[in-house]
Amino acid sequence: MDDSELMALALEEARAALRTQDVPVGAVVLDGAGRVIATGRNIREADGDPTGHAEIVAIRRAAQALGQWRLEGCTLAVTLEPCTMCAGAMVLARLPVLVFGAFDPKAGAAGSVTDVVRDPRLNHRVQVRGGVREQECGDELRAFFRQRRAR
Repeated sequence: MDDSELMALALEEARAALRTQDVPVGAVVLDGAGRVIATGRNIREADGDPTGHAEIVAIRRAAQALGQWRLEGCTLAVTLEPCTMCAGAMVLARLPVLVFGAFDPKAGAAGSVTDVVRDPRLNHRVQVRGGVREQECGDELRAFFRQRRAR
């Protein structure tokens, strides 16, 4: 599965977050063989959980699927550049590859504001491929916030 196809799956998850009025961010984790082992979407509003980001949900589910906390050999795709919390979780999970869609100039921690996932002071660095289906991922977010501001 190439990055564009993987991001299409993450976009499906993002759109599902709209049912609970959550910000439309979705994530998918592939194992080393390229199989989807976990998905996640924002659930902060649905669960009243400030840590309910799509990446955290997907990382937790992937760890359960693998039966271990190390996500070695896995790839995580997410529609929005991860925040500091999510980037830190990726480093702690030893995730080797991150693919993301839209850049986040306000809170992005994979190169935009800070670069937690590639910080040489940490014990693990994540390979990053950003801007995959960037326009489509950004359009989902812009539409959501435009509609929210209109209320």
